[in-house]
Amino acid sequence: MSAPPRFALGIVPTPLVRVERLERVLGCPPLHVKRDDLIGFALAGSKTRLLEHLIGDALEQGCTVLLTGGGAASSYCAGAAVAATAAGLRCVLVIYGDNTQECHPNLALARAAGARVRFTGAAARESVDAILAIVEAELWGAGERVYAVPRGGATAVAAVGAAHAAVELDKQLAAARIDAETVLLATGSGTTQAGLVAGSVAAGCGWHVVGASVSRPPAEAEAQVQRLADECAALMGTAATGSDQIDVRDARGPGYGAPSDAGERAAMVALHEAGLVLDPVFTAKALAMLPTLIAEGAHGPIVFWHTGGIPVALAHLVGKDSPT
Repeated sequence: MSAPPRFALGIVPTPLVRVERLERVLGCPPLHVKRDDLIGFALAGSKTRLLEHLIGDALEQGCTVLLTGGGAASSYCAGAAVAATAAGLRCVLVIYGDNTQECHPNLALARAAGARVRFTGAAARESVDAILAIVEAELWGAGERVYAVPRGGATAVAAVGAAHAAVELDKQLAAARIDAETVLLATGSGTTQAGLVAGSVAAGCGWHVVGASVSRPPAEAEAQVQRLADECAALMGTAATGSDQIDVRDARGPGYGAPSDAGERAAMVALHEAGLVLDPVFTAKALAMLPTLIAEGAHGPIVFWHTGGIPVALAHLVGKDSPT
């Protein structure tokens, strides 16, 4: 696979570990966890892989500022701010909501890294999109060379990072002689799932990727993942993905950014039985999808991709709101 340039940030490969106590409690087939929460960069989890290629592409284009956006609790936004600083770029973040809300640890981290923050003043996530366009024009007008990235890093360039992660996982599974059947992960922007699908197709992996959508209705999320997977494959010069390879399930529960009862239970079980810290609005909801897959007949080894979210998990545990 060819790829955009990579600006190294994370410590890879991340561990792949079996969690036997957890699998016994859940009554599931052999369960392994891909520990991207341990990737070692700014608590950004799997977003680190996406940022490596976004930053690499920005540097190759001679850009001076990274412009992107999302929510105040976004691990992606915090990671983007730190990654930009580490690469010698300025960073501007467009955050939905206003400056009167309590500062989330991820937003505090972004500011500590030097990010300039522009609030949209509206509660809707989509309000970020229009303001991004406005701020991009302002920055170009001020003489900056702008590398603009949509919410969540949802681009083909970013998905390449996850495509290489698919190859990384397949090598680990082969070395350990694990014939995995299913890879389960939380899906927000769809970028990580899209890259994993594109990478697994390119490498001829035998496992099936299931995305637990925590953000969009499944049909909308599937369309997003399909688009990004196809664009990622085209960028790498590899085979396109079929619609049968895009599997997205509804894990939103009471809604985006709102913890679910099933997710809260899954987080506590994972913490007590495997020492895993799961955030309430992404990874916990994804793990809570596991019983459904088992009921549907999943019987081979399963890999749960821990995408991170540690600051959100800790903020939730101390009683702070955890919108993303």
